[in-house]
Amino acid sequence: MSMPGPLEIVVILMVVLLLFGAKRLPEIGRSLGEGIREFKKAIKDGSDDKSPPKS
Repeated sequence: MSMPGPLEIVVILMVVLLLFGAKRLPEIGRSLGEGIREFKKAIKDGSDDKSPPKS
């Protein structure tokens, strides 16, 4: 599957803008960024723990 071209990206952005409105887009972007940061942090913290849990 190939990456979408510039025209497809513009169409997708227009649909998102129509669905959510201009006022909600910054909030959605901020929430998405926080989620990605938390996900990366969880992966990093999980890969550092190689020792078995203590009972």
